[in-house]
Amino acid sequence: MQVSASDVPELTRSLAAALDGGAAVWPVPEAGLPGSPIDVDDRVALVVETSGSTDAPKRVLLSADALTASADATHDALGSTGQWLLALPGHYIAGAQVIVRGLVAGTPTVALPSGAFDPAAFAEASARMLDHVPHYTSLVPTQLARLLDAAERDAFVGAALRSFDAVLVGGQALAPAIADRADAAGVRIVRTYGSSETAGGCVYDGRPIGDTRIRFVDGRIELSGSSLADGYLDDPARTAAAFIAERGTRWYRTGDLGELDEATGRLRVRGRADDVMISGGVKVVLGEVERAVRRLDGFDTAVVVAVPDAEWGERAVVVVPGGVGDEASDLARLREVTDASGLGPAARPVRLVVAEPWPVLASGKPDRRAITTLAADA
Repeated sequence: MQVSASDVPELTRSLAAALDGGAAVWPVPEAGLPGSPIDVDDRVALVVETSGSTDAPKRVLLSADALTASADATHDALGSTGQWLLALPGHYIAGAQVIVRGLVAGTPTVALPSGAFDPAAFAEASARMLDHVPHYTSLVPTQLARLLDAAERDAFVGAALRSFDAVLVGGQALAPAIADRADAAGVRIVRTYGSSETAGGCVYDGRPIGDTRIRFVDGRIELSGSSLADGYLDDPARTAAAFIAERGTRWYRTGDLGELDEATGRLRVRGRADDVMISGGVKVVLGEVERAVRRLDGFDTAVVVAVPDAEWGERAVVVVPGGVGDEASDLARLREVTDASGLGPAARPVRLVVAEPWPVLASGKPDRRAITTLAADA
């Protein structure tokens, strides 16, 4: 049945029933939708729609076993169960999984009011959490950055952020500058990697949690484990393309390129497999360019996209929110940092575009398709 994600008590009750063998739940952002049946296998507990930041949205089918395995793996990785604060939309996996973790832990989930993220509301909600259990929350990098900004002006926000035993940060790459600020502020962050198809984060700080396994096929990350989804709703072709079985093991073929860091053995995500441009005959992974650019002060939210170029075929363009960059003074710095990262001339940004307003999805992630269109038209 469809449940409004903004109605957290009802969504929580529906998810509890689904985990116990009841009807599957499909959280939707719109309020007031009538409950309707979903024609899915009895083992499915949750239907969650992907954000569609780089591809057409998909409706992912997750079993109660997968959701519970993910929640248990998270608590094992963090050291214990605890109480969770919901700061993300409940119709995306990161938000729904916060509720599931609370149900598995047997603690009431505290939720922020619906609407735009507000650091003051986050601090007020954290003050309502139980005293005798660990406190956890899950954020996207933009939310963490806003909390750190607010903490510099308001000691109450800073104390609230530090009160969490762990702050999971995922959904997109975390800029080193934001991670450094969090560390300096005494905030314990855990970088997560995963997707709706893995019931949320399944790699924490570069290491798999639970029984998750990682492998690489032609540079692309593939994942296996108990938290894998059953597939996609009414889309057998996509299901067959994304989920494969080999020698009794199911693997999910992500859309990301990656490798294991030789020094640490941790997973390093290089970028999206579909975000590889050919510039002057040279393959350039835009995620690596973006990672280099984000090392510059003030560019921790920058997005790098490819645009057509008559001479090179494609060139990289850096797009930032309004008030961040000035092309005349900053483009040279952007080129210097990409050169210093060893990415080569083909990776040098050709333009800096300032976007106002900043295109984002409901999940808080940058809307890369809209940003690419904006960059191409600039």
